[in-house]
Amino acid sequence: MKSLLADAKCIVIKVGSSLVTNNGEGLDQMAIAAWAAQIAHLVRPANGDIQARQVVLVSSGAVAEGMQRLGWKKRPTAVNELQAAAAVGQMGLVQMYESCFAEHSLHTAQVLLTHDDLADRKRYLNARSTLRTLLDLGVIPIINENDTVVTDEIRFGDNDTLASLVANLIEADTLVILTDQAGLYSADPRKNPDAKFIQHARAGDEALEQMAGGAGSSVGTGGMLTKILAAKRAARSGAHTIIASGREKEVLIKLASGEVIGTHLHTEHGKILAKKQWMADHLRVSGQLKLDAGAVKVLRTDGKSLLPVGVIAVDGSFERGDVVACLDEQGREIARGLVNYSSAETARILRQPSSEIASILGYVDEAELIHRDNLILL
Repeated sequence: MKSLLADAKCIVIKVGSSLVTNNGEGLDQMAIAAWAAQIAHLVRPANGDIQARQVVLVSSGAVAEGMQRLGWKKRPTAVNELQAAAAVGQMGLVQMYESCFAEHSLHTAQVLLTHDDLADRKRYLNARSTLRTLLDLGVIPIINENDTVVTDEIRFGDNDTLASLVANLIEADTLVILTDQAGLYSADPRKNPDAKFIQHARAGDEALEQMAGGAGSSVGTGGMLTKILAAKRAARSGAHTIIASGREKEVLIKLASGEVIGTHLHTEHGKILAKKQWMADHLRVSGQLKLDAGAVKVLRTDGKSLLPVGVIAVDGSFERGDVVACLDEQGREIARGLVNYSSAETARILRQPSSEIASILGYVDEAELIHRDNLILL
């Protein structure tokens, strides 16, 4: 059996605080440089031995680096102190990643998110568009939680959860969580010498959650339980998860080459099925679009995006990012999707070619009314 990363084209890699800061001693430049070199190889394979990938990096370490810079030995519990540490540490974290990737002629982009950004539909779509554009440009997005403005997340949240949400957001094939352990064990190997290593399991298996312990170190916030729950969440959009040691030499290149390292948690959800469940079960329809026969055929037969020219009527009040139902001329619902324009804007551009959007509205958010990636046929 080969690695779950071998055939992945879009990857989210999460690196934990203990690795980034060498257990709280300050940013580990050698380790970060090594990951940058491996990611550069994934994005631009030198000799064609592996396929080119798109990579998003979710990095912990801002609070831990801030603690080191401020001379704090113990992680504070006061929110204002945590936020101050995050603000100080973020400067060094981003600077380090930028310089390490620049060695390989790769640009990086800082993206600060909160869980709320991905719960709000409009911000969700904007974040998705930004990340996809960055990836298409060959840029490495460096994502961290926006610790300086959140409250509950900084105390109880973790970047394992954020990484899984990002995997959902961009529909990544595989989530790789690099940690200071070799993978998942039946018990904490630091306390129990009889702990058994788990190499293969199903993401979402309740038995895994029962086995996992609490948070592992004083530097970060995430133990193995958060990683198991992250894998469960990522699986909903069809992403596999690998939990592996970030200290393993060239771990990312080995995984991409097919070598099975760490714990591989596979998903049984296909991407289309997972997204269909998400769209159909968890979102309320805010409005309706009535389509002409040509648009219905294009959606059903050709699998293309919905353009304004194929819409003949708009019903309801909705904003960009809301879920709308697509109806045929007989009023039957044929699809649902995340709309790129408000109901007022849609009413102005319906029956018009996409080339006319700018002249009608004065701007263009997207050429499509609903992109095919945000559209589910029913």
